[in-house]
Amino acid sequence: MIVEPTIHSFSLRQHFSYKLGFDAIEFAKLAQRLGFQGLSLSLNDANYRHLGGRDTYRMDHLRKYLEKHKMSLEVDTSDTRPAHMSELLKVAYRLGATSLRTYTRHSGKVAEMMHATARDLAEVVDEAHDLGMVIVLENHEDFTGSELVQIIEKVDHQSLKVLYDYGNSQMVLEDPEVALEAVLPHVYSVHFKDHVMIHAEHTGQLTVAGVPIGDGFLPLEKITRRLFDQGLRRITFENVWAYSAPISVGRKPLPDVVLGEGAFAYLTPPFDPSTVILDQSELDPKTLVRLENDALVRGSRAFFNILKKLGAKGDWFANPLYKSLT
Repeated sequence: MIVEPTIHSFSLRQHFSYKLGFDAIEFAKLAQRLGFQGLSLSLNDANYRHLGGRDTYRMDHLRKYLEKHKMSLEVDTSDTRPAHMSELLKVAYRLGATSLRTYTRHSGKVAEMMHATARDLAEVVDEAHDLGMVIVLENHEDFTGSELVQIIEKVDHQSLKVLYDYGNSQMVLEDPEVALEAVLPHVYSVHFKDHVMIHAEHTGQLTVAGVPIGDGFLPLEKITRRLFDQGLRRITFENVWAYSAPISVGRKPLPDVVLGEGAFAYLTPPFDPSTVILDQSELDPKTLVRLENDALVRGSRAFFNILKKLGAKGDWFANPLYKSLT
């Protein structure tokens, strides 16, 4: 089973923010050294975030580099407004990306958010098709798996699929495996990550926190095997160390979720900063970059070991750094 491992730029957000000279090309070079065969690049702000600017020369430079080294590309944005999506579809096309990830920015009652999101996406799926692009709607922190499927099925277009994130269903207190089963027929891409839960008594509010892959409680091997059985062959690694998201006050666990157990097990203090950071302002930039790099290397080792255990193969098997990681 040949699997293409890719890496998300969010994995190195501290590097992008604080390490001098670290840009999209340096990210691509680091990805190659680690054995990844493609990138997911966040363009998720007005200045196109990890691209470093809106200039077309940046787009063309990155595309040429990736084509030269035979690396794939997916890009990320948020907000489903048609004008925004149309702009980012054109950017993604110029970059040579295969897909554009997004999630809703609508607020209000869930039914209203679902309606508005579907209405937006219905306006741009034909443009995506004409460009040879796939729009992937992520189970971010807003919808359950079944709600996401209702949006996909309402639009009903071959250029609209799902990005399944291993941990994001926890923000709506939905079991990750339940969410996966709901969206599985529509999954185009994934974010492979690891999470823990932090009890409200330690943070003031029930919180999901990112940790290096292998240090958390998500059923990574089980989820990945299910995705492979469904036919997924490109899998995106995302290091979410130092990320956290509070659970909305008043939200109740969905069926099959028991707080404190399984994927929703609590990590208890004292909190080792190499595992979890709840307040980045407590650390200086140099330390953040160092700890992020440590989490990246440790998480990459766990990630590739899971792929290998599940029978995955690929060019990354021959990568010298991969061999040193394992």
